Amino acid sequence: MHGDLERQLEGYGLTTAHILYRMPDHPGILQTFIWQHYDLAPKFPEMYRFLDFWEENLDGPLHSVRYVHKRMISPGEWRKVDGEIILH
Repeated sequence: MHGDLERQLEGYGLTTAHILYRMPDHPGILQTFIWQHYDLAPKFPEMYRFLDFWEENLDGPLHSVRYVHKRMISPGEWRKVDGEIILH
C-alpha cells in the first residue's frame, strides 16, 4: 500500500465524485453520496473500480456522477535541492 505522498509523486491527484442514486424502495427519490480518493487522471481507475463495485453490490441504481480532480503536487512545486547554506 502506498502512502499519500508517494501516490502524489507518482502522479495521483485527489478525485471527488458527487454521486446521485435512486432509492431502491422509492425510485423517484434521489439520494446523494460523496466519494473521495487519490486517482490517476484521465482514466480514473479507482473511481471506476468503486462505481463497478456499486453497480454489482448495492441496490440503489446510479443516476449520475459528477467529479473533479486536482493534482496536489505539480512538477513546478517539487524540486531537488543540491546545496546547503550554514549560518554561524
